[in-house]
Amino acid sequence: MKNLKTKRLKFVFATVLVAMIFNFQIVLAQEEDQSISVYQYRKVDDDKVNEFIERETKYWSKVAQKAIDEGKLGFWALFQKVGGYDMPNSSNFLFINTFPDLPDMDEMGGMWDAQAVFPDVSMEDMETYSMGVNTSMIFVKSEGWAQAEGVNPLEDFKYLAMIYHNADSPGDLINAENEIWAPFIKSAMDNGQTNQKGWGNARILSPTGEEIKYNTISYDIYPTLKDALNSSLTEGTEAPDMTKIFEAEGDNRRSSVVYRIVHVVSAN
Repeated sequence: MKNLKTKRLKFVFATVLVAMIFNFQIVLAQEEDQSISVYQYRKVDDDKVNEFIERETKYWSKVAQKAIDEGKLGFWALFQKVGGYDMPNSSNFLFINTFPDLPDMDEMGGMWDAQAVFPDVSMEDMETYSMGVNTSMIFVKSEGWAQAEGVNPLEDFKYLAMIYHNADSPGDLINAENEIWAPFIKSAMDNGQTNQKGWGNARILSPTGEEIKYNTISYDIYPTLKDALNSSLTEGTEAPDMTKIFEAEGDNRRSSVVYRIVHVVSAN
């Protein structure tokens, strides 16, 4: 039991998701927010997927809730990939956690002590570390957000399309998206001209380099899988001039992945 607990704590230390205020309404951190986010991608064995989801939602989301109640955590979420390429060798889950501030590592252990929340449950019955492997972890900074007026997260935030950009000029791309696309998609969502319910973007802080094929992320949020796979604007809706966005992206091709939003715990 002790070894399993130690492994879980080490796992948590390695997955410190430093703070983007990405709450249940997915209201992301504003410009003045100095938070940083970490996305952790995990490959769970096919025969363990159901048990993994059950344990993460039944136990670890409650551990996260305790940390949120204590003001140590802002957000915890689990996303499950829908489809994918080279699936046997690719991640099928994504974790996002939010910390109001990055704590020292020696402060982490108590926050993720599951048996403090479930004293009558053995660690063997709660741990998920042994069910798969971590494939990658990226640190990002949230840069922009827009959502439909009157949105209901319980009904409207079910699927997330993450678009990865390998921009020639990531800063210019973020700025152009916030200047051009954010107000347009906000208006389109408010006026029912799209099935999309939320949009945001973020800058990749680490890792970087030639081997990393993306440097910014944008994400579109939908109420159904059909919407996420076949997003469109209503007939007659005129899109803005995208020249500045395309110039910042350069000739590099975008890639995208759709996730089902499995479970979210938030301070708000």
